[in-house]
Amino acid sequence: MSILVGKKAPDFTTAAVKGDGSIVDNFSLSDTIKGKYAVVFFYPLDFTFVCPSEIIAMDHRVEKLKELNTEVIGVSIDSHFTHNAWRNTPVNEGGIGQLQYTLAADMDHAICRAYGIESEGGESYYPAGVAMRATFVIDQNGVVRHQVVNDEPLGRNMDEVVRIVEALQFFEENGQVCPAGWNKGDSGMVNTPEGVAKYLSEEADKL
Repeated sequence: MSILVGKKAPDFTTAAVKGDGSIVDNFSLSDTIKGKYAVVFFYPLDFTFVCPSEIIAMDHRVEKLKELNTEVIGVSIDSHFTHNAWRNTPVNEGGIGQLQYTLAADMDHAICRAYGIESEGGESYYPAGVAMRATFVIDQNGVVRHQVVNDEPLGRNMDEVVRIVEALQFFEENGQVCPAGWNKGDSGMVNTPEGVAKYLSEEADKL
């Protein structure tokens, strides 16, 4: 597995189903996220178990992420046709419904390999070859600022994705770092010895 934090997010162009339901052959990550923040999140397979709960949870947070100038792109090794079929399957029948964001197809596994999260199987619960349950938050310059990977049975917290985007934007706007458990509206920390001492004297009991 690769660590991409601090590096340019690998670009890709691939077939995809967009949030408006249209199917395209040439969805471009770089064109889509130009001048925006982005969340690129990988999941193992369509028509599975933990995956739909994560995908729907992300959809419930898309409007908030849009307010934060953030595009959301889901990726798995399934085809765009399978993505479309899953979108057209009602939620109460195990589908994901009409999502508001793009699902990209990685049929040749090139994208998950570029991001370093193609499963090798082994001691993991993943079968070999699928994309791992990985999330990447990308800044407006196309640089990865956050990366997390869960093993297959462990669903992600999509509120944490929103929190990370808010924390990144707070840091960029204020120049203050975000301590443990920081949430929007909380105090930041000046990253000097004096700033640390001040923050801890006021906030340590709340950590």
